Order: sequence, then C-alpha cells, then structure tokens
Amino acid sequence: MSTQIVNYLSVIGTATWQTLVMVFFSTLFSMILGIPLGILLCTTDTSSGLKPNKPVNQVLSVVINILRAIPFVILVILLFPFTRLVVHTAIGTKASIVPLTIAAAPFVARVIESSLKEVDAGVIQAARAMGSSNRQIIFKVLLPEALPSIVNGVTLTIINLIGYSAMAGTVGGGGLGDVAIRYGYQRYRVEYMFGSVAIILILVEVIQLIGTRISNKMQANR
Repeated sequence: MSTQIVNYLSVIGTATWQTLVMVFFSTLFSMILGIPLGILLCTTDTSSGLKPNKPVNQVLSVVINILRAIPFVILVILLFPFTRLVVHTAIGTKASIVPLTIAAAPFVARVIESSLKEVDAGVIQAARAMGSSNRQIIFKVLLPEALPSIVNGVTLTIINLIGYSAMAGTVGGGGLGDVAIRYGYQRYRVEYMFGSVAIILILVEVIQLIGTRISNKMQANR
C-alpha cells in the first residue's frame, strides 16, 4: 500500500472518529439539557399544560427561539469565551462539543414538547381519573406514549448535528468538515473532499435507517 493511500486513510479515519465523538457527546449533552426544557414547555403551556404558567412558558419559548434563530457558525464564534471557560480552548474536537450542544438543546426541547403534545388527551384524563400526580403522568404516561415520536425527533437531531459538526470544521473544530476545507478546498485535493462528503452521507443514511426502525418497532409493539 502506497504512502499516499496510508496518509489518506489516516486523515479520513481520524476525522471520522472526531466527527463521531462530537456528534455522540453533543447529542448526549443536548438531550440532558433539552428533555427537561421540553417537558417544562409542555407542562407550563397555558392551553393544554398539566401546570399552566404563562410567564415561565413565554420566557422559555423566547430564549429557545432566539438560540434556534442564530446561525451555527455565528453561534460558535459568539460562544468562544464560554467555550474557553468550560474546556480551556476554543478550537478542536472537545471545544466544538460546547456550541454543538447549545445549538441542539433548543431543537431537542421543541421535539420533546411537540411529541408530548401529540399524546391523546383522553389518556391523560384517564390517568388523572385514577389519581395520578403530574409527575406520574409525565413519566408513566406522556413520555412512554410519545417515545416513538421522540425517537424520530432525536434521529433528526443527530442528523442535524452531523451537519453542524461539518460546519464546526470551518472554524477549527476538526472532523470531516475540517478535512474537506483544509485538504479538499484549500489544497485542491478532490479525493479528500469526496471522501469527507461520502462518509457524512453514509452516517446520515445509517442514523436515519436505525432511527426509523427503532421508532417503527416501538409503534408496532404498542
């Protein structure tokens, strides 16, 4: 095997691993942040919430909408000081996890909110009639009933994060986006550009396939 091929595989392999690390941890952390926010949005809704609270709901909605409206590349730059504070650097794979998490958490919150609101109101009323508390309704009725929809939403979140991780490469975030920019665009190495794009497409297809199968299986087992 020639040195060029070895170098190519090494660069692409390292970049793929960096992308997987960024996507995995940002998905995990965004869910840790986004799920409670989504539950809070749903339960404080003034029209159908278990515990309506208009001020809390409106403030939370505005903050989430603002974060979702900021383009990711701009968000990365805006978060440089915060990223340095958290991980002591603003560039690299580890640093990219911070803006990726903050970009994805509002999306997860909206996914959870919409999924919970899709649950049949009759199921909630039946749970109330049996004396269930709000906490029991959330964790034993709403979340289990909304799980297939939540899985679909999480799948979309992961796919979005794959795209965001590629954009993070433009500002020193590492991963496949970084390889596509540094090698494919700046050095005119087309094979690196095609390789990066191909792997991103494969990752998206695999994640979508897995997410759809899991959601369909949950739906069928109800």
